[in-house]
Amino acid sequence: LGGATMDNTTTLHSANWVFVGTYAVVFVAGLTLNLIALVVFFRHKKTRSHTTTYMTNLALADLLLVSTLPIRIYHHSGGSIQNQKMCETVGLILLVNMYGSIFLLTCISFDRCIAVCFPMSLRIKEHRKKAPLICLGVWILTIGASVPIYLSKNSTPTDGNITQSNKCFSSRPIYATQPLAITTTLTVGFGIPLFSMLVCSWCLIRAINKSTVAQTDLVNKKKIRRMIAANLAIFLLCFLPYHAMLFVLFLKRNTEQIEDNLLTVYQYSLMIACLNAMLDPLAYYFTTETFRTRVDVQNLKKKVWIFYSNSSDGQNRPHSPLNT
Repeated sequence: LGGATMDNTTTLHSANWVFVGTYAVVFVAGLTLNLIALVVFFRHKKTRSHTTTYMTNLALADLLLVSTLPIRIYHHSGGSIQNQKMCETVGLILLVNMYGSIFLLTCISFDRCIAVCFPMSLRIKEHRKKAPLICLGVWILTIGASVPIYLSKNSTPTDGNITQSNKCFSSRPIYATQPLAITTTLTVGFGIPLFSMLVCSWCLIRAINKSTVAQTDLVNKKKIRRMIAANLAIFLLCFLPYHAMLFVLFLKRNTEQIEDNLLTVYQYSLMIACLNAMLDPLAYYFTTETFRTRVDVQNLKKKVWIFYSNSSDGQNRPHSPLNT
């Protein structure tokens, strides 16, 4: 029994330092990269697109999450946090950031898709102008869906194997035991956005491959494919492990005391989900023109006009604009 206790202590100690190191890196990188992103977005207003509106809100959500990481670092370094309300607030911010990021990344993917696939549609152009309202809706949806979870937490007893001093970030999520909540989370919060991103990615690649301009040097198809791959990779890397663990915990919902190893894996999935705060700027880089070397847009438009003029087939027009 003593040997088992010692092994568990050593494992827990090692895991804590992994958390401390990872959260510290995310804090520094996430704070720096997202601040740079906001500066670039606001300084280059002339080159801002509707997609930039989604990315600005995503950067703000990431900064909100990053601001809470010092508390997690303190907890995992061995500090005792007695204020349970603070722990719940930090958990709430993580939840809001996670699903805010999921929906905003989905909006970015969808916005790119319709801009490329329907560049001449006036209805689509009018729809894209509603980006600020859609972002407001995302904030209302994520906050409105997350707050009730943490309001109900006070009335639910914590796991018997978790003491008052260290239960801050160590208890299993309440909604993982509620069928309706977990079903909604896995479908609306993850499944539908993932399906939407996969469909939009397929439509983007299909439109680019069929584009006449894409067959020339005017459009870099490799960069577009890298953009699509980066968005999907960030989405799956950050959010798939967490939602997989939610499903496992749901299957174990009737167990009074779940295994410590399972809770540890769940904590790792939360840590991985926080990586989106420093990985989202990669999506900005591949998605927006403002993070690349500045190009002469007017000269590029002239090249497109010359290409059109020299084309012998009036029907052979690109399906995607250069600057969306």
